[in-house]
Amino acid sequence: MFTGIVEELGEVTAVENLGDASRFRLRGPVVTDGAKHGDSIAVNGVCLTVVEHEGDEFTADVMAETLDRSSLGALTVGSRVNLERPTAVGSRLGGHIVQGHVDGTGRVLERKPSENWEIVKVSLPAELARYVVEKGSVTVDGISLTVVEAGPDFFTVSLIPTTLALTTLGLKQPGDPVNLEVDIVAKYVERLLTTTQQGAGR
Repeated sequence: MFTGIVEELGEVTAVENLGDASRFRLRGPVVTDGAKHGDSIAVNGVCLTVVEHEGDEFTADVMAETLDRSSLGALTVGSRVNLERPTAVGSRLGGHIVQGHVDGTGRVLERKPSENWEIVKVSLPAELARYVVEKGSVTVDGISLTVVEAGPDFFTVSLIPTTLALTTLGLKQPGDPVNLEVDIVAKYVERLLTTTQQGAGR
């Protein structure tokens, strides 16, 4: 489990095509400190497993399903990525509960800079719109953010200078893809209500 608080802005140093999968080599001095084979690291919000670790780099295999459902397939050598290690039991939950299981992708639609913050508008797949609410939580490229406005096919978030400087959202431009993970609590509530209503109708 993650919290959506990005630890560092890493970099893709190699991409190997494995046919029905890809192997990524990524640089991240913070997240590789003490890393070992089998550990989990979130890369742009996608939970990946460390295959090899050497120095400040690690490799991770990404299967076709993940490439199809996320924006990782668009990464190339030199791409910057958000990196986060799993949260430790007993530590502060600075963001919200993030699984690292991407629900879909959106695209940056618009950026509106202000003196002390920036409003970013992101497209939202129709099947995810019901889980995104004003002042609720959403994960964008692994970053825990608060929704400012929730539309039928978009949402907006307000980014402080720290987020702009230390994550990929400071680099993304209109048209760029982003990974989206909606609040897991909303999905469980929907499932429970649906099951309860189906049971009552029998």
